[in-house]
Amino acid sequence: MAFQSKDQSAAPRGQAVRWFGRLQLLRLLGKSDRTMAWRVADPANGHELMLVLPRVQPGDAASLEHWQQAVRKASRLNHPQLAPVVESGVQDGWPYVAYDVHTLATLAERVPAKGLGAQEAALWAIQCVQGLAFAHEAGVAHHDLQPFLLLVDDAGALQVAGLAVAAGAEPAQEARRDGAGPDTGGLRLHRDAAERDLLAAGVLLHGMLTGQHPLDEADIGRVVGRLPPLGREILRLPWTTAHPVPEPLRAIVNRATDRQERQRYRNGRTLLNALEGWQRSESSSGGGPLALLGDRLRAAGVLPSSPGAAARAARLAMMERERTNELADVVLEDLALSFELLRLVNSAQVRGAQLSGNGPVLTVRRAIAMLGLDGVRRAALALRPWPGPLDDGGATALQRLADRCKRAGRVALALRPAGYDSEVVYLITLLQNLGRLVVHYHFADEAQQIRRLMQPAPSVREGEPEDPGMDEEGAAFAVLGVDIEGIGNAVARHWGLDDGVVAMIRRQPRATAVRTPESDDDMLRTLGSCANETMDALQVPAPRVAAALQRVVQRYGRILGISMRDLQAALQATPAGAISSPLTAPMPLAEDPT
Repeated sequence: MAFQSKDQSAAPRGQAVRWFGRLQLLRLLGKSDRTMAWRVADPANGHELMLVLPRVQPGDAASLEHWQQAVRKASRLNHPQLAPVVESGVQDGWPYVAYDVHTLATLAERVPAKGLGAQEAALWAIQCVQGLAFAHEAGVAHHDLQPFLLLVDDAGALQVAGLAVAAGAEPAQEARRDGAGPDTGGLRLHRDAAERDLLAAGVLLHGMLTGQHPLDEADIGRVVGRLPPLGREILRLPWTTAHPVPEPLRAIVNRATDRQERQRYRNGRTLLNALEGWQRSESSSGGGPLALLGDRLRAAGVLPSSPGAAARAARLAMMERERTNELADVVLEDLALSFELLRLVNSAQVRGAQLSGNGPVLTVRRAIAMLGLDGVRRAALALRPWPGPLDDGGATALQRLADRCKRAGRVALALRPAGYDSEVVYLITLLQNLGRLVVHYHFADEAQQIRRLMQPAPSVREGEPEDPGMDEEGAAFAVLGVDIEGIGNAVARHWGLDDGVVAMIRRQPRATAVRTPESDDDMLRTLGSCANETMDALQVPAPRVAAALQRVVQRYGRILGISMRDLQAALQATPAGAISSPLTAPMPLAEDPT
């Protein structure tokens, strides 16, 4: 069954002319349980209009007045993605609104049987959600988002029509039944209606990508009624579609219609941010994931200087040029300063002038030697003071993550085989968290959403297993439209780090087995991945920590030559909150006698 409704077909020839007041009914554009739309002609001026009416006539004068108030409020909204109302009124007891559609077609008429490509579908979904988000923020919900109520011109611009037409008198009645006050009840009902609009938008995007009616229902409102909490159906994008659906876009669509209400988009701006983030990252001229950051890197830096920056700057001012190792220890206390030095020395100008084609700089000691003590001081003073633009909650979350990253670096040092430079091991382990740190700093609200989506949810019905949360990649796709590691890699390339380093700072994928390292670079990547997965294992609920650590040993034990005893010893030697020098690592681990 094609996504286009059967109601789109033109009326048979020879059919008697039908009228709605002075307007001639040309053909039915579509209908749902709550609204219907007709293409009509106005003989007075020759214009063609789209007439939208509720399917149920208001039962009394109070209901009609409520409908007219809702539609008048909606018609006052002015936004490029909201179709302007050219006329509204009542004819023979039927309220209606009319829109100018002389050169427009409905979305249902534009979607072919095989569906749309990802970019085109996302573009129309973005415009639809832009209009919805604006209306929701103005206190207006749509109540019956349908393909035949979305108007598209030849240039691809989309406008939402039918806003509030399906509102009817139900909200006022429900508020009275609940016994809620007009403000409390009205706000709650508007919030619920807005969330249903976003669920409908997810169903709509699902249909655009597949070209099929979701759940074999042409009426999106009926589909919404069959999804939780009203129904028990599950709606997810199929793996086989006529056009390939990129994984980030798939995650966005599936989150929009997730069976768990808590996982869905609760605000139009969050859905819009995800869609626009994916669109920008996919655009050939958009700069990839780095386009998400825009001017933020230039305005606020990659990270703010860690707390205690003034004291560190004073220590730097008093240090001598010859004490490079001590200076490196001071720098490594501050993630932002460490990363800033790597950025400076790996820039094209510095490498071209001083490195003569050598590889990237991956130690603070070499960075200090190249920049000099004065260069290090200038870099420290140029950092944004802690916590930058973050509020207290965002600063606490970023500090907690930074502490975890530093501890992961110390764990990597404790587990490293002999012969590997301690600074390189430590910094590669930190850089594997670059994307996470950047997201926590520049997208604090989105980072909180990602953490929430990763949390498991209790079972809805007794006896059912706990519903697992999303993995980090899927949660990032659903919130930002790109993966977190992709952001980190984009920043690393922006600094001037080459493909070899970018490969090292991408963690081993969780879904595949870890292969035996074939080079020192592979070993550094594997070692950092093991340390970071160890820290991730400590974040699960306490009863599951031992099993999570055991899984780490199963993945990396043979390759790195470590046992559970070794891993536990590394954790005990690097307790949380340790303030010693990051490079002050335990002695190499002895062989496990077992």
